[in-house]
Amino acid sequence: MARITAGVATSHVPAIGAALDNGKAAEPYWQPVFAGYDASKKWIAEEKPDVVILVYNDHASAFSLSLIPTFAIGCAEEFKPADEGWGPRPVPTVKGHPELAWHLAESLILDEFDMTIVNEMDVDHGLTVPLSLMFGQPAEWPVKVIPLAVNVVQYPPPTGNRCYNLGKAIRKAVESFPEDLNVQVWGTGGMSHQLQGPPRRADQPRVRQRLPRPADRGSRRPGEGPPTSTTSARPAARASSSSCG
Repeated sequence: MARITAGVATSHVPAIGAALDNGKAAEPYWQPVFAGYDASKKWIAEEKPDVVILVYNDHASAFSLSLIPTFAIGCAEEFKPADEGWGPRPVPTVKGHPELAWHLAESLILDEFDMTIVNEMDVDHGLTVPLSLMFGQPAEWPVKVIPLAVNVVQYPPPTGNRCYNLGKAIRKAVESFPEDLNVQVWGTGGMSHQLQGPPRRADQPRVRQRLPRPADRGSRRPGEGPPTSTTSARPAARASSSSCG
């Protein structure tokens, strides 16, 4: 039986990929960023996952305003780095796991999630930068990847509750896959992804109203009992986080 053994959360800022690709990782400006991933690289080398389900967002590379899937799952054998306007990143082609991907698609659709099945898709920095941060610059990626793109670019995006329930359905689907696989789930992105229009700041009233109140995050008020924990008992690696424009 396949099993989810860990979760990883990390940024995918495109400038990070450019710094790696152009040999700037050791420069004083960038060195603290990459040094922060040393522990994560050591950890994942010991964990040796077979498959990563990588939840990310496309930046108008595979999709556009002509086609906006809310949830899209890549079921292909491989995914090439996308040309984002200055040529593809010089990183290995991402190898997929079609058997598990199709199993996930079937299970999720039967659980009433309307997944878009993608059999041909290039992947941009939203997916390749996390791989670079965790695995460095190998000749080929040491793990198979199932891309799971979520629309956070064009309104309306899926609600947080919908994404949370999708996560639970993914766990159910993985654990019903008969092959013995070490599976990790990665999440990457930021609080805002706007490819057009004015920027949104957390101190603006409309944005602030949508942020969770302290009570919603499990904090206690005077006289209240301890908050209910929603933390998974599974191991997790946590890398640095930042929003991506």
